[in-house]
Amino acid sequence: MRVLIIEEDAGLSKTLSQLLTENNYQCDIAENLGDAKYYLDIRNYDLVLIGWGETGTNDINFISEIKKNAHKTSVIVLSERKDKESEIEALRAGADDFIRKPLDYDILLVRIEAKLRFGASNIIEIGDLIINPEEEKIIYQGNEIELKGKPFEVLTHLAMYKDQIVSKEQLLDAIWEEPELVTPNVIEVAINQIRQKMDKPLDITTIETVRRRGYRFCFPKKIS
Repeated sequence: MRVLIIEEDAGLSKTLSQLLTENNYQCDIAENLGDAKYYLDIRNYDLVLIGWGETGTNDINFISEIKKNAHKTSVIVLSERKDKESEIEALRAGADDFIRKPLDYDILLVRIEAKLRFGASNIIEIGDLIINPEEEKIIYQGNEIELKGKPFEVLTHLAMYKDQIVSKEQLLDAIWEEPELVTPNVIEVAINQIRQKMDKPLDITTIETVRRRGYRFCFPKKIS
């Protein structure tokens, strides 16, 4: 699971990153919204933690931008604000949770786990295609498709970001635990397996190659 931390307090962001890394999350830190936009352009995140203080440059309306481009990404606001109106404003802006500072790190971890657990259990239904990430199961027109391992994860990740172009680097970051130790051609191998085991036998197309940019999940359609 990959997490983006948007926090102006360098000490807190470092503490959060260490805590999450120790609990098997992959983390990036953005000190401001400019850095955050850069990371969100090059990577897909399961969760964004965004700090919201009494003062500062982080704009709560940025949440809607995150959700617009990646609606499956959960957003948790970490705020110094104690008033009820701020919590309401954050939730209405699209936040999935609102946690007040100072943080209880044990509670934070549990709430992150709960948020990601519920998000990961979402079944993806697109036309006659059903993808169940939790059970690693694919069903098309009532028939179960045999696709497991990394090809299944690649298909699922692309389906989660349907109609968006996802680069090889983004897929590596999202799926492989140590992406720096593998070569980008593992993505091509996974895509080829999806096409050989699923698309060709069923006479459909699920993934299109966007030259020099990556791959895009497209609605299942008949090739002929």
